[in-house]
Amino acid sequence: MRNILVIGSGQSSSSLITYLLNKSISENLHITVADVSLELAKSKVGNHENGTARSLDILNETERKETIKNADIVVSMLPAHLHINVAKDCVEFGKSMVTASYISNEMKALHVEAVEKNLVLMNEIGLDPGVDHMSAMKIIDEIREKGGKMLLFESFCGGLVAPESDDNLWNYKFTWNPRNVVLAGQGGAAKFLQEGTYKYIPYHKLFRRTEILKIDGYGKFEAYANRDSLKYKSIYGLDNILTLYRGTIRRVGFSRAWNVFIQLGMTDDSYTIENSEHMSYRDFTNSFLAYNPYDSVELKLGYYLKIDQDDIVWDKLTELDIFNGTKMVRLKNATPAQILEKILRDSWSLKENDKDMIVMQHLFGYELNGEKQQIESSMVCIGDNQTYTAMAKTVGLPVAIATLKILNGEITTPGVQMPISKEVYEPILKELEENGIVFHEKKGPYLGYNPERVTG
Repeated sequence: MRNILVIGSGQSSSSLITYLLNKSISENLHITVADVSLELAKSKVGNHENGTARSLDILNETERKETIKNADIVVSMLPAHLHINVAKDCVEFGKSMVTASYISNEMKALHVEAVEKNLVLMNEIGLDPGVDHMSAMKIIDEIREKGGKMLLFESFCGGLVAPESDDNLWNYKFTWNPRNVVLAGQGGAAKFLQEGTYKYIPYHKLFRRTEILKIDGYGKFEAYANRDSLKYKSIYGLDNILTLYRGTIRRVGFSRAWNVFIQLGMTDDSYTIENSEHMSYRDFTNSFLAYNPYDSVELKLGYYLKIDQDDIVWDKLTELDIFNGTKMVRLKNATPAQILEKILRDSWSLKENDKDMIVMQHLFGYELNGEKQQIESSMVCIGDNQTYTAMAKTVGLPVAIATLKILNGEITTPGVQMPISKEVYEPILKELEENGIVFHEKKGPYLGYNPERVTG
């Protein structure tokens, strides 16, 4: 039997492992799931005859190398900074590898050797990055093949709560790493192109400059700019494009309320707060406001940020219990961002029967035969439950499909790469459709930059 090694069995690996196990009999596969937590690995394998769970400390070099040496192909679902340890071993032992994470500089450095050994090191094959690359390149290539010239490319993606499980004023719950949500947008200004002009939004203004978009059947959404849209000029071959923008999707109104935390300083992760374990949520909020022994915390915050108490933003803040004097932080030497994350987990964690939702939309503006046109391509995926979430599906299935196609010799181009070639995206998108991950396209006249879509 051919052995597929999956390292890491966290939340996004559920659909990946199930897909491979379901294919194991017809494809003559044995799936080894390795994780630092043996119990977690066992929960993903279950009692399947073609699956084995085992414990693995990825930092134990001897154990790691021995495990990788016995595989035919390796899938790394580890935190991004640990992929390189696996990748180096894969190259050493002549194993192809698949991961959903962005290509790091250390990973790039393995390209020449991977090509020499005829190995595929496929990266960025999850949701975002991953499904976004493939669905975008499919249409960009189709436009080019007809002789069209790209004028505009905008791409939006977000992990949200499904409408039937949406029961809070923020219209949001955690479907991915909560820490990444709290720290989103930090690390430099967002950079993008609009009508040939370079634009920049600093972090403290990011959540007040949002774009409005509509998804048929699901209503209005908003999106804030991702950090660096400009790098996609070269990745997608869009060097002469006039408008290039990538954003993260939220429900309308989320960003204006989230901006309160940024203005207060609650998303800062650069210092720790004294005696944080003894603070109440109210103490934490008060620590960012001016000292005044006579005014309440509510009064000071409202006055400082000019929020009226009949404003929906006020109701959203109250719903999170940030003024609660009895709920305790209980985190020692915590940063503001860590405390905020704990507060948000209280309200935004998925309940047992909750479902999540992935929303993705691309806009393509182009000129063909002297006529300017536009294509809108949208995808909505609803999760099944807490285990088989929409996030797990849209991250895990592309990884699983790519792994099997590399193993079967259907994807053969060697080296460190992402899924932007037709050899990769065409068969994977086709199989994703068969699994309910479907893009719907609408064509119309070219609208270009539309100021009515911009808020703030």
